[in-house]
Amino acid sequence: MTSVTAFAPATVSNVACGFDVLGFPLESPGDEVTATLAPSGVRIDAILNDGGRLPRDAARNTAGVAVLAFLATLGERRGVSLTIRKGLPLSSGLGGSAASAAAAVVAVNALMGANASRATLVGCALEGERLGAGSAHADNIAPCLCGGFVLVRRTHPLDIISLPVPHGLTAVVVHPDLEIETAKARALLGDMVPLQDAVRQWANLGAFVDGLHRGDFAQIGRSLEDTIAEPRRAALIPGLALIKRAAAEAGALGCSLSGSGPSLFALCQTPELAVAVAAAMTAAVKAHIGGEPQTYVSPISMQGAHVTASCAS
Repeated sequence: MTSVTAFAPATVSNVACGFDVLGFPLESPGDEVTATLAPSGVRIDAILNDGGRLPRDAARNTAGVAVLAFLATLGERRGVSLTIRKGLPLSSGLGGSAASAAAAVVAVNALMGANASRATLVGCALEGERLGAGSAHADNIAPCLCGGFVLVRRTHPLDIISLPVPHGLTAVVVHPDLEIETAKARALLGDMVPLQDAVRQWANLGAFVDGLHRGDFAQIGRSLEDTIAEPRRAALIPGLALIKRAAAEAGALGCSLSGSGPSLFALCQTPELAVAVAAAMTAAVKAHIGGEPQTYVSPISMQGAHVTASCAS
């Protein structure tokens, strides 16, 4: 093969009670990366749909850094050129940096015929995420590459646990006309957490995982509470409490920030309920934030980043 294109989906991370450890992918939207063989090094030929905002220098771009790490891991002397097509809005809380990094390593893995392990792909993509988010947390990268609902027990060594997805569970994501940089949102959290908040978060996380295993939607809903990140980031999202109330009144199991925001997600027991929740959340976002939000309704995708096209010389 002389070129390979891969797609990587948007992801919801944290999932309220699972700060830095829980995540799942949507079916769409996502980013695409085309990797083409080059004589040496890594270069970025083009980035589409970013308004010229993302760096074209591979050493300063999440996809470029991920591929540099991947080629170094392989000991590969051949080079790669990348074309990145952004399908995710920037600074949206939907794992945009993770999607570009994941699509890039999947495309290059296929291009080189490397058959790299999942751990290798995640580890190299995490180097891109470190650049984009300020730290190498895998709650976007892992679901983006692996698909399904995942819990990242640790990153070194990598320990990713696949969780069951109850039948009917459907996600709603609403992206307001706002941007929040992940690094700045993380800076709001500080380094200390009150013990009572930590204990409540641990209890919610345990109950949430148990609810997924038993398909107990009521318990899943009771557990979708964030006592760590959301209270410290709430001021960044105008009308957050009212948007969450609108989601609950429309039938959502729970609603919280997707990643560091500004996107919000809700989990719903059925696709039909998700459509009603999406309408209610979109209306609330328009009322309290303004603009024209982007709204997505999707099952939890069981397919992570994958090759969509290849071309031989």
